Amino acid sequence: MWHDRRAEHRRDRFGPGNRYEQWLAVDLATGAVWFGDTDWRTRGEEVARSLPGHRRATVGDGALPSPAVFALPLDHRAVDDRGADVWRFFGVEELYALVRRVLPLVQRVVGSLHRVGPDGSAEWSAEAATAWTDLEQACRFTLDATGAVAWAEPRVSPVPAWRVEVADFLDRNPELCDPAWATATDAELDDCAAYEPDSGYGGVPGRMCAAAGVRIEEGYTFYGHRAALYAYRAAACGDRTPVDAGLWLRTSEAGRSSWEGAKVLGASLADAPDCVLDHLAETFRGAAADDGVVLTGLPAYLRQQRAQERTAVDDTLAATGEELQRLEELLKEVRLVRNTVLTRVLSWTDGRDDEVIARLAAMSPVAVAEWRERLTADRSARPQA
Repeated sequence: MWHDRRAEHRRDRFGPGNRYEQWLAVDLATGAVWFGDTDWRTRGEEVARSLPGHRRATVGDGALPSPAVFALPLDHRAVDDRGADVWRFFGVEELYALVRRVLPLVQRVVGSLHRVGPDGSAEWSAEAATAWTDLEQACRFTLDATGAVAWAEPRVSPVPAWRVEVADFLDRNPELCDPAWATATDAELDDCAAYEPDSGYGGVPGRMCAAAGVRIEEGYTFYGHRAALYAYRAAACGDRTPVDAGLWLRTSEAGRSSWEGAKVLGASLADAPDCVLDHLAETFRGAAADDGVVLTGLPAYLRQQRAQERTAVDDTLAATGEELQRLEELLKEVRLVRNTVLTRVLSWTDGRDDEVIARLAAMSPVAVAEWRERLTADRSARPQA
């Protein structure tokens, strides 16, 4: 134990080691709970790194990290029956009893998390966040008259009004919803849920209200952004399954046959205007409906495919231009050599006519005649010695 009588605050005056703490850890993916402690020699700024998981306050209210392990440091300071501050550290039996006591609260947290997407990734809900607050409260203690530990009574608090599910917000404000969510891809929905402005609310409500020029009162916390968007899309799709358009067209039998059936022999998407892409989209939507699915991200996929094909055409044009430039430079050099040799041959005045020399130089007789005239003129213009 150390005792610092000169510490400014009473809570800093005594305790064991340098920053000794005991903690509970909860794996919200499995519901496992265990306890442990930090090394008493750990420096204050290193304590957070020595914990087995994340602190709830540092994670936020969106998607849970992976692994979804949270550490709950225990409070060791209490007030005895004389009103004095005392520090209490717990034995194994006391910690084990605490773990058994809070298991129903842990189950409440785990059971009320949102499970989103094909991999069932976890996301905080208003209920789960409230249950976690109850869990933290249940890990607080007081001392009875004999000095024995008395843990707080576990409670099941109602979700406060300031904790709002995004799904409820959408139900109350349907005019702010974007119809494009009905056929948006997982990535597009995730991007909408991750909206973070410089100020004000983020997530789905923040994005909706920013687009509509609407302001939300301060003081609320929103939960279940991804869950609400995925539920909106599922409701819009009805009994059909949302499937990524590219995946369906590439891998499913119905998708591949639709692509081949809609493709004109010898045609390329690179040459297709927007109206043709729109017609293809309608064709594929109809085929997908017959297959029992709804295609997500279809217009964007078709435009992406067209952009890739146009990029390939651009690459061909660039390669052709480079080759043509190389050949033109080579032609300049060959033409320069030919002109030099032609000048020599014409200067001989050996009696051969222009047609004979033109055949040798792969030129027209007229061009050779003009060359001969310029050469004669140049000689006539030279001053006599």
